[in-house]
Amino acid sequence: MTKQILHITNGSVLTEYLRDLDFNDDILTWQEMLCEGPTIPKIDSDEFFEIRGQFLKEYYDIEVDEHELKKELSKLDNVDKYDEIHLWFEYDLFCHINLLGVLNLLHQREIKKPLYLICSGRVEGEKSLKGLGELSRSQLLDHYNKRVRLTNEDKELAITLWRTYCGKDHNILKPYIVKESSFKYMSNCLKAHLKRFPHQKSGLSVLEDNILRIVRDNEIRSKHHLLGYSLNYQGYYGFGDSQHSRLIEKLSIFFDEDDTSLKLNRKGHEALLRQHNFATEVNNDITYGGVNRLEFQFSVDQNKLVKTILHVN
Repeated sequence: MTKQILHITNGSVLTEYLRDLDFNDDILTWQEMLCEGPTIPKIDSDEFFEIRGQFLKEYYDIEVDEHELKKELSKLDNVDKYDEIHLWFEYDLFCHINLLGVLNLLHQREIKKPLYLICSGRVEGEKSLKGLGELSRSQLLDHYNKRVRLTNEDKELAITLWRTYCGKDHNILKPYIVKESSFKYMSNCLKAHLKRFPHQKSGLSVLEDNILRIVRDNEIRSKHHLLGYSLNYQGYYGFGDSQHSRLIEKLSIFFDEDDTSLKLNRKGHEALLRQHNFATEVNNDITYGGVNRLEFQFSVDQNKLVKTILHVN
């Protein structure tokens, strides 16, 4: 007898790709970006939908269609008809925080079906890390055939990481960087997360610092040109156009721009030399889970987050 499977994908692009490959099972398309903005542990709640809607409207001018969102999630209401649930998420921080959210939602719904993870990243014969949508048909099907069944320990880890992410002390995530699990890219993602808080000397995150280095080291013609570079050279973050565009606008104080070029100004060079802490001036006040990023800075010397002086009680 053929197994009944529910697929949960990381977005509509992958959902369409799977349909093109004749995946005829039910698909729940996850459309959130939980790596930014406030979150609370209980995902399946009116409070969660409210705070997410407020955040997406304020920071990205996105109007959440709550009816459509709840309609998609209603596919979990009749989960008894499925034999397995297959989770399609990628190697980056964007996908991994969403994956933690999905696993916690399944836990909160008391869904105990076998869970399998299909996760892209390193691909044999390829130099760069690959997203699921970037894989060829044969590569994607190979990933699917090698899907990994998540253990109870994996699920418990996901619950712990989600609750910690929703909490006030993200240093608690540090010990999990070296913890073995079926999430082979989780370590990289947790390290990347901690380094998106302001550097203690420059006040810039690793990603912000990287954008300034791109401008310094390349002939950049415009902010749109810079956007393409920053999307392609972001490591384990996996952020989209809107997130990078927001960062670039925040970093405009470091650029001189005319009709044909974008170059670092003196302030930009000072930031890269870490001669001054620009966190307050950039004012990238976004929240990560339970913490506003400006409340903490990343200390390279201590290899952890330290309370920003202005926020010390």
